[in-house]
Parts: sequence; C-alpha cells; structure tokens
Amino acid sequence: MDDTTENTTRTDARQTDEQASGLETATLGGGCFWCIEPIFDNLRGVVSVTPGYAGGHVANPSYQQVCTGNTGHAEVAQIVFDPNEVSYSDLLHIFFATHDPTTLNRQGADVGEQYRSVILPHNDEQRRIAEQVIHEVTEQRLYDRPIVTKIEPLTVFYPAEDYHRQYFANHPEAPYCSVVIAPKVAKFRKKYAERLKR
Repeated sequence: MDDTTENTTRTDARQTDEQASGLETATLGGGCFWCIEPIFDNLRGVVSVTPGYAGGHVANPSYQQVCTGNTGHAEVAQIVFDPNEVSYSDLLHIFFATHDPTTLNRQGADVGEQYRSVILPHNDEQRRIAEQVIHEVTEQRLYDRPIVTKIEPLTVFYPAEDYHRQYFANHPEAPYCSVVIAPKVAKFRKKYAERLKR
C-alpha cells in the first residue's frame, strides 16, 4: 500500500467512525494553519482540529514543498465537531469573522496560493451551506471588498507534520505566535466568549 492509499484509507476510516458517533468534519483554509487551529480548538462543540494540506496535486506533500506554492495545496484545518453543539454554518460564520476573506492568496504577510481562503465541503449539503453563508456575508457587507473565498472539492487531506500540531499552544513566545496569532485568538475569545469551551 503506498502512502497516498494509506492516508486516504485512514481518512475514510476516521470519517466512518465519526458518522457512527454523530460527529461531522469540516475542512477550512484561511491562511497559516497555525492561526486556524487555536481559534476552532477553543470552540465548544469542536472535538479535534488537525492542521494539514488539501487541494493540491502532489501526493504526501511536506511543509517545505507546500511553502514553495508549487504543489497547489492550501494550509487547512480539518475540524471534527458535534453538530448538536455547533453547526457547520456556525463554523463558517466564525471562519469568516476570524480571517480576511477578501485578499486573494494572502493573509497579512503570508503570501502565496497555500494561504488562500478556501472551503472544502465534505458533501453536497456542506457545499450548499458554504454557498449560502458566502451569500449572507456578502449581503451583510461585513467587508468593504468582495469575498474571494473559493469552494473547492475535497479530494485528499494530508495531516501536517507533528510539530505543527498545537503550535500556538506549544510556542506562545515565538514572534509569529505573539505578534500574529495571539491578537486573533484574543479577538475571537472576546467576540465568542459565550461559545468557548469551559
């Protein structure tokens, strides 16, 4: 069994387990996955958040390969959640409130296709909800510029290397964490205080 088949098999098995337990999965990209993980990891109803890569054309890409911008992948987070506590629509509204969906292939100083704003639905219902939420955010004029978030089909999700997991929690003093991530997390915690894990 090659690595691609192994990863796909592992993902399929996990999704089957989640369905049996009533859990669902969302896959979202909004810039560096170090920023996405601590946002959703704090949210009540979220069971786990795994940083990784999706949407590209190279099998089993490494972080170094993705950083070149040549593999087509986006840095994403795969979020396992309990829909009885937080809906997919809720996740998307929080997603749009915690990153800039108007900058093409860019979040702040992070530039490249790997940092694109992207939603990767797991099924037709998630695609429908994603389209609806983008329409709502556009109608509400939450941003002065047009939303450029893409909706792309999810093919294979590759979990990132272990050292990326809980990066913000494990390296709070690192310059990127203290200057870029900490303010985002603080803003999220203030805005969604009633929805945080206790």
